[in-house]
Amino acid sequence: MTDQRLPEVDLVTRMQVDESVVGNNDIDESLYSRQLYVLGHEAMKRMGASNVLIVGLKGLGVEIAKNVALAGVKSLTLFDPAPVAIADLSSQFFLRPGDVGKPRDAVTVPRVAELNAYTPVSVHKSSGLADNLTELDKYQVVVLTGAPLKDQLTIGDYCHSKGIYFVIADTFGLFGNIFCDFGEKFSVIDATGENPQSGIIAGVDDEGVVSALDETRHGLEDGDYVTFSEIEGMEGLNNSEPRKVTVKGPYTFSIGDVSGLGQYKRGGLFQQVKMPKILDFKSITQSLVEPEFLVSDYAKFDRPQQLHIGFQALHAFVQTQGHLPRPMNKDDAAVVVKSAEVFAKKMGVEVEIDEKLLTELSYQATGDLNPMAALFGGLAAQEVLKAVSGKFHPVQQWMYFDSLESLPKGSKRSEELCAPIGSRYDGQIAVFGTEYQEKVSNIKQFLVGAGAIGCEMLKNWAMIGLGTGPNGQITITDMDSIEKSNLNRQFLFRPKDVGKMKSDCAAAAVQLMNPDLQGHTVCLKDRVSPETEEIFNENFWNSLDGVTNALDNVEARTYVDRRCVFFQKPLLESGTLGTKGNTQVVLPGITESYSSSVDPPEQSFPMCTLRSFPNKIEHTIAWARELFETNFVKPAETANLYLTKPDYLKTTLAQGGDQKTTLTVLRDYLKNERALTFEDCVSWARMVFEKQYNNAIQQLLYNFPKDSTSSSGQPFWSGPKRAPDALKFDINDPTHYQFLVAATNLHAFNYNINVRDKDRAAYEAALDSMIVPDFTPDPGVKIQADDKEPDPNKEASGNFGDDTELEKIAADIPDPKSLAGFKLTPVEFEKDDDTNYHIDFITAASNLRAMNYKIETADRHKTKFIAGKIIPAIATTTALVTGLVVLELYKIIDGNTDVEQYKNGFANLALPFFGFSEPIASPKVTWKGRNGEKLTMDKIWDRFEVKNITLKELIDDFQSRGLDISMVSSGVSLLYAVFFPPAKRGERLEMKLIDLVEFVSKKPVPAHQKFVIFEVVAEDGDGEDVEVPYVMVSRD
Repeated sequence: MTDQRLPEVDLVTRMQVDESVVGNNDIDESLYSRQLYVLGHEAMKRMGASNVLIVGLKGLGVEIAKNVALAGVKSLTLFDPAPVAIADLSSQFFLRPGDVGKPRDAVTVPRVAELNAYTPVSVHKSSGLADNLTELDKYQVVVLTGAPLKDQLTIGDYCHSKGIYFVIADTFGLFGNIFCDFGEKFSVIDATGENPQSGIIAGVDDEGVVSALDETRHGLEDGDYVTFSEIEGMEGLNNSEPRKVTVKGPYTFSIGDVSGLGQYKRGGLFQQVKMPKILDFKSITQSLVEPEFLVSDYAKFDRPQQLHIGFQALHAFVQTQGHLPRPMNKDDAAVVVKSAEVFAKKMGVEVEIDEKLLTELSYQATGDLNPMAALFGGLAAQEVLKAVSGKFHPVQQWMYFDSLESLPKGSKRSEELCAPIGSRYDGQIAVFGTEYQEKVSNIKQFLVGAGAIGCEMLKNWAMIGLGTGPNGQITITDMDSIEKSNLNRQFLFRPKDVGKMKSDCAAAAVQLMNPDLQGHTVCLKDRVSPETEEIFNENFWNSLDGVTNALDNVEARTYVDRRCVFFQKPLLESGTLGTKGNTQVVLPGITESYSSSVDPPEQSFPMCTLRSFPNKIEHTIAWARELFETNFVKPAETANLYLTKPDYLKTTLAQGGDQKTTLTVLRDYLKNERALTFEDCVSWARMVFEKQYNNAIQQLLYNFPKDSTSSSGQPFWSGPKRAPDALKFDINDPTHYQFLVAATNLHAFNYNINVRDKDRAAYEAALDSMIVPDFTPDPGVKIQADDKEPDPNKEASGNFGDDTELEKIAADIPDPKSLAGFKLTPVEFEKDDDTNYHIDFITAASNLRAMNYKIETADRHKTKFIAGKIIPAIATTTALVTGLVVLELYKIIDGNTDVEQYKNGFANLALPFFGFSEPIASPKVTWKGRNGEKLTMDKIWDRFEVKNITLKELIDDFQSRGLDISMVSSGVSLLYAVFFPPAKRGERLEMKLIDLVEFVSKKPVPAHQKFVIFEVVAEDGDGEDVEVPYVMVSRD
């Protein structure tokens, strides 16, 4: 399966840059697409006007630089004239062995510059920043990494006095910290990043208590602000200043005094308004003695204070000794601990110094770990973006984090084993020792997915030397090719890679970062799924030490999880959603699996609401997305089936369902409305407009006039129901014209007609020659008025209709032979191609419907997000999450089986918030054995392993364990049940299990499959059901 023919990747020279875009104030939405859904246009425009300086370019500094460059700022300047050392390669992924001795900044700048053509990157020329402070005046943000405390204080105080945003980030082995000073009166425009709440009002009483519509939670919190519109009676609230909210309950909130505003009658919408939050930051000198901590792990609540003192003691050691404490050196550690005690007294802090903790800090001080750099690089870069954009709440002001649980228990650590050996892994050896480093190098790990998380993960693995040893290997699979929108967060790819396979390019890129990986990577392009079990077979899974998911959908994650459970392999799972990220550890025989918990289902809307009663833009977009399918996808697919499948009509007429619609589509698309010319396509598009935005609305208002009332006497058009108005087509209206052009082009695509070069005059000429018939509402049409009512459309389609009418339509459909060689081309929805009219059509179709119902329209960007079900993403979150994953991987490599040492993590960089918990233990099942003894099995990880015995032998085996089998199945085949007739039971009892599966399913078990899974329903001696694990039957 190895494919060594990887594409050529050059991460050394500057990438191909489209100079025409540099300096352009417009935002490249195709590049920044996923990030825009996290930050928004305004925040990105502010970022695009900001100059950032990053000082220190070891692993942490380059991580911050990479993330800031990808995000897009006006300019990025790097400063670190120190010569490259071999140990820097432990975490600095843009350095090569040939760079040793050269200035870090000079060799790093061109490689960071490749990441984003819109962000120029340069070296800051200086003889020393602390002695030339005015050089900082041209920057909006200054970031320090690896700087002495003396310089931190000098530069930090200067930045505070000049209004320059200031960030410090440092890591020492498995310890790290960050500090932020954004000055006084810093304005946070949006503290959470969550979408503003909105809803329909059911009432406002005289006390100012607002009631939301029944069964609709308002989602507001105390202190939020709202505005109102469309209220009748209490019009004084409409478009007034934002009102502060006090929550009374999930469906009610108070807005204070409403006297003099009138008496509420009906209607109204509320809309949450994000109000700026003003923060004051202390300078570093003041904050050092009066610290304010963000807790990163509530299980270590007292640790920030200890580490705050410990980090100062570490800086003091460097200042007096001229170097960091030596790895595992007790004398140096004793000096650090003593110094910490002095600092504690000096600060007047009543805290007993944790000698063990600070000794470990000293032992690891020279450690330079890639996952810690990834974690703090993501966090610090996000703070830089917060500073320049005002988007999201900053860290205020110190945060400390450690992952001491990652230290090996099964490998020795000593001063000798942790001393530098002149290796690129010295930064990791300083923490873990050479014994552990050897374990890391001989791991066989499988990465499923080479997208955003996959790229960051591979970079982390390359830096730690995973799989580089004689027995080590990394296998990567990803079936996707690279698209332009990937380049903003999948940093291993460059513009010239667009169109190439992700797994190939990712592997080539990390082999360049660490040549030790050459010959140790396997690149595949196959989806991991039931269809590829011949590729990912028993031998493949059994060869692995572990699996890491880097997937973006639940279905694939669940399948890989099931495979890991079956083959007893540890799984590391992670995901991101904008600024939110989560990690999960799955350990065989210890924790629950990924599939043990289920995510809430996606939001869906009632069909009745979408068809006739939309009240928000999400409804009209969902409706437009379905209109796209029913006009440009399904009809062409149906027509092609008819043209290529013999007896298609006969089969259709024999089946249930909406046969009339199917037959009408065939008649219209192949005969009555078959398009031959551009003019035909324009005419068709114009009629679709008329049917959807005029005729259908007239019919709806005929059935339910604007003055109609419900059975309870209330106005029918009230609450969530908004009365629509029909639209009259006007080619001079931009949305009308956009719909006409998009629909024409997509219809022409179905019929393979080239209409791309047509201008507005051509459309106008085509319309001049057509006549749009007047519409008269049909009294026989029924429309569902409420979701609780039966759907008359379903009832109508359930009655197969008048056979004579169906046969008449069928007779009017051309014979396939008369259309030999003809076929339609279905449109395949692609959201990221701005030239294919897909999002253009959905945007116009949705906005026209919004105009019908007086709903606020949405721009193309928002429509694309909702219709394309896009997952918002940003590189900072991805980097942080993969750092957390590798900290857990360290424990798995060590063979740690203590569940208390593992952490499932959740982070939200917007708030910011970090939460960690122990993985949940796997559930157990207990029952009484035949002799009354207590028997226990793990429901997830245990299984009954048997050879290919007979069904009777299986039943007897279970009986010997105190279990009576009542049912046996395999996949969808029911093989045995106590309610089967005696003859059937008797026949099957004597059959071997695999023979029985093949007999019942009438299919052979695939040759590559060495095991067959059987599910069993059993009860104990008391007749109680026992949820036992599955039975695994081997062929041998």
